[in-house]
Amino acid sequence: MSRRSLGLLGALLLLVPVASACTDNNSSSASSDGPSSDSGKLTVTSTGDKCTVSGTTAPSGTLVFKVTNKGSQVTEFYLLGEDGLRIVGEVENIGPGLTRDLVVQAAPGKYTAACKPGMVGDGIRSDFTVTKSGSSDQATGKAADLLATATSQYAAYVRDQTEQLVTQTKAFAEAYRAGDDDKARALYASARMHWERIEPVAESFGDLDPRLDLREADLEAGQEWTGWHRIEKDLWPQDATGYTPATQAQRKELADQLVADTQELYSRTRKLTYTPTQLGNGAKELLDEVATGKVTGEEEAWSHTDLWDFQANVDGARIAFENLEPALKLKDPQLAKTLAARFAALQVLLDQYAVGDGFKHYDELTKAQVKELADSVNALSEPLSKLTAAVVL
Repeated sequence: MSRRSLGLLGALLLLVPVASACTDNNSSSASSDGPSSDSGKLTVTSTGDKCTVSGTTAPSGTLVFKVTNKGSQVTEFYLLGEDGLRIVGEVENIGPGLTRDLVVQAAPGKYTAACKPGMVGDGIRSDFTVTKSGSSDQATGKAADLLATATSQYAAYVRDQTEQLVTQTKAFAEAYRAGDDDKARALYASARMHWERIEPVAESFGDLDPRLDLREADLEAGQEWTGWHRIEKDLWPQDATGYTPATQAQRKELADQLVADTQELYSRTRKLTYTPTQLGNGAKELLDEVATGKVTGEEEAWSHTDLWDFQANVDGARIAFENLEPALKLKDPQLAKTLAARFAALQVLLDQYAVGDGFKHYDELTKAQVKELADSVNALSEPLSKLTAAVVL
């Protein structure tokens, strides 16, 4: 997963903000070129020290942010809720000189716009307000029915995955707590797949995500390290030079918190609703997760179970796409055909590394095999970036 102290993405929560809590969180400056955008189309320019948005307000409904990176580092852009944690939408991995669009559906309220040069820290932030619109840009007729079905199906999918995540996390935590490391190692990767399939939803909770899924490399000074990867390092100590194993008391504390935080995720997702833009953006974000963490082998630094995570991210992206596919066929049948073919091609590659109910460990793959996977992810990622706009604009 590409880590962000914001809690990361997840463009999948339907957020209705009610108050503003937006501040510039570093010495850089955030600014606006204009007071409003009546059309809902805005431009964003990101540099090393500025995040310039073309307006501070826009009408509710579908908003399109055209984000251009004029800095020297890779950047990201977020639309955050009033608390500065809940992510309404994001676009990642914008290289220098590149432009990418973020399409979101936003209700009236107070938001925060944020650029994140270098993909570290809290980013360069500014206030953004969505006003009530007198018109509607929602789909009508058959398209509206298909999109309503898509979001309903996805909500059911999230509920199912969180239910399975709770069950398997409890079994994993019990084995770890009891010192049965062989059993815990056997359960680790398969349990995490349920998290990885709905990662955009899970990560949109800025307080839960760091507690559950933060990597050691992303720890900030004084930050307590808990969650899956803290336990992973304890279970595969042979790859952790100079590591001191957790005591029995520490194991109990880590296991108990993992279960409690997972149960909290379950509770928060029971009644969530979603929009078509959140499904489309979430699918793309899952592919970005593969490109920035799984393909590189950075996600599972000690267990090397990255291919389990890889498969789960692809599963989640494919489900979101397939939910939207009937509506997409109405608007852009060629894009629907292309996406279906490239999801299938990527799955064929992944299947080559299947072993029983799991996969080879990532450190067993050659550089050529890793490159082949990366190329297939990139071939899917480019047309997938067009999905959201195709179904809602």
